[in-house]
Amino acid sequence: MSDQDDQSSGQKTPEELEAEIALQREQLAGTVDDLAAKLDVKSQAQEKVASLKDSATTVDGKPRPEVLAAAGSLVAMIVVLVVWRIRRDH
Repeated sequence: MSDQDDQSSGQKTPEELEAEIALQREQLAGTVDDLAAKLDVKSQAQEKVASLKDSATTVDGKPRPEVLAAAGSLVAMIVVLVVWRIRRDH
């Protein structure tokens, strides 16, 4: 049988089958890697911490002014609530 007969009857050559198997192996390996990454909770947590740190600091590692302002506001609010509770209880 010639190559043309193989292609017209829908049969693939051994080389085509090997190439198809190699492609499927690569796709499967990629899928396994993706699943492993999704199941790696420790790595995901570390990436999240790094992302939050990057968003809260400037390029040189100092806290961003808006983060300092938010933290200051939070501390001031806590102080006001504590003082208010102490005065209310007395």
